[in-house]
Parts: sequence; structure tokens; C-alpha cells
Amino acid sequence: MMDERTAGAGLHAGLRFEAMQEAHLPQVLAIEEEVHAHPWTLGNFRDSLASGYPAWVLRTADTEQAPLAGYFLLMEALDEVHLLNVSLRRALHGSGLGRLMIDEAVRRMRARNMVSMLLEVRPSNERALHVYRRYGFAEIGRRKGYYPAAGHLREDAVVMRLPL
Repeated sequence: MMDERTAGAGLHAGLRFEAMQEAHLPQVLAIEEEVHAHPWTLGNFRDSLASGYPAWVLRTADTEQAPLAGYFLLMEALDEVHLLNVSLRRALHGSGLGRLMIDEAVRRMRARNMVSMLLEVRPSNERALHVYRRYGFAEIGRRKGYYPAAGHLREDAVVMRLPL
């Protein structure tokens, strides 16, 4: 059974979350490659689905033919959840849909009695840092050289936590 829910009202009326499936991966990968300098591979997404990681896509309208707006993937560990990836088509940045996806992830994980959500973000990703801080995530540490960067260099990760 597909896990679907109509998202909000007003500006977001008609949007729909669906459990991520293999059939979504071409659109998911296209979004990933559009918005990330070092994107996940098709194999990364397939492995996440095969591992049973909770993953959802956000469809732009309440129809199977509507394009995807974005997606998020989570990894549960005991009573904490790790937000592995949350991405939104570039044309939709600033629309509030990124926050809507985080709202949905938080809602679902609270329903599963998780106590906190963790994530990593590049320090150079100022837009995402701003969104996460406004949402209530707090920096709890840094992972040195965590991300690949241009010129065969590495970039640190800001580790953030949100109590649920």
C-alpha cells in the first residue's frame, strides 16, 4: 500500500507525499544532480531503499503524472533518526516546500517516538544552515573532511540536532 498524504492547504494544496519507490528514482536522481555538486548515485538511492530506510517523495500535484518537487530519506537508529538527504528542485527553492518536507519528516518520526533528529550539512551551504537553524536544529559538532569538495579537497560537516 502506498503511503500518501495530501500536504497542507493554501499555497501547498494538492501536494502529496508518497513512499519513495524504484519508479521514482529517475526523477529523484535528476533533482539530486541538479542541486548537488557531489550528488548521490543511483546506487546510493537503491541501497537506501533496499535497506528499508524511510524515504518519501513530494509530488507537485495530486496526480501520478505530476513531477516530483523533492524528496527526503531517513535512517533510524534506536530512538534517534538521521536525516540523510533532503532535496528540492532548484526552481522551488525559497517556496517553503523544503520546510514542508522537514515538517513531514519530523511528524513521521515523532509518531514513531524518536527523541531527536540528526543531520550533517556543509558549512558552505549557507541557505540550508539558515533553514535548519530557523527550524530549531542546533550545531552539536563538526566532522572534519566529511564531504568531497572541488579539487580533490574535503569539506567539513556541521552536525546538527533537533529534539523531537
